Amino acid sequence: MEVNMAGLGTLGIVVIGRNEGERLRKCLSSTPDGIPVVYVDSASTDHSIEIARSRRAEVVILDLSIPFTAARARNVGFARLAELAQGLAYVQFIDGDCELDPSWLATARGFLQSNSPVAAVCGRRRERFPEHSIYNGFCDDEWNTPVGVTKACGGDVLVRASAFSDVGGFDAALIAGEEPELCSRLRGSGWQIWRLDAPMTIHDAAMYRFAQWWKRALRSGYGYAQVWHKTRISPGGGLYGLELARAALWILGVPLAALAAALASNPMALLLAPLLWMLQLARLAVRHGFSKGAHLLLAKAAECLGAALYAIALVLGRKTRAIYYK
Repeated sequence: MEVNMAGLGTLGIVVIGRNEGERLRKCLSSTPDGIPVVYVDSASTDHSIEIARSRRAEVVILDLSIPFTAARARNVGFARLAELAQGLAYVQFIDGDCELDPSWLATARGFLQSNSPVAAVCGRRRERFPEHSIYNGFCDDEWNTPVGVTKACGGDVLVRASAFSDVGGFDAALIAGEEPELCSRLRGSGWQIWRLDAPMTIHDAAMYRFAQWWKRALRSGYGYAQVWHKTRISPGGGLYGLELARAALWILGVPLAALAAALASNPMALLLAPLLWMLQLARLAVRHGFSKGAHLLLAKAAECLGAALYAIALVLGRKTRAIYYK
């Protein structure tokens, strides 16, 4: 693909993936000619590496002895890209299951050039097949964040290389929530984060089964707890504290309150828990529809379990490993 990028400074692209197959081919085919591309592979067992090499991307294979995370892969890709591209000014991070919009790089880089306080910019990520499953549809809704100054971007983002380097890049140990954590440090250093009203990428979640959705929610809970633990003494307070509190309230607080009331007064108070859950489900169903409302409530259980798994890993001193839902 040819895009006129003349006069806009040195830009490179970091793609990360694991067993993305034909999705990776579409991703790499969407990158403009003449821009250096580094593909970082996390132990794919399909033909992803061959696809990347056929597209003339620089391939980096992660060391198997160190736990995989998307954050670690992006950092490794950035380091290799900095070696390849002299005077690297901007880096587009993109996941291997995404496809770049043809107009995005010029739009995003032009915005960064015109707005010196901005360190990172993202646009609208859309699902390729939101109608193919309720879970793909949930993802498409999730990507539709408010336009303007924002607290964080996702995994698809254009960043200033200098700002990224100055704050030390992503925290390679985080298995989820690494983007908001990075953006928190960028904002703490005086930078702004923006989301533009412009198409950026098409994402292929390929999420068709409840088990995939559950594992993704579990990973979110693990990431919430991990990021909160690492940022709990930051000036603005720990990230994801509210999300953890909500999950704990509905999954632990409600039944424990019902049990306490039953022990203190009337055994019938045990019915308080299912009653409150049904009322919450009704409220969510009015706002989002019954199916999504039920999943939003059930997600609290997965998030609680994920947070508990992080707490166990922390106590036992275990290394954090990526949780894949595909």
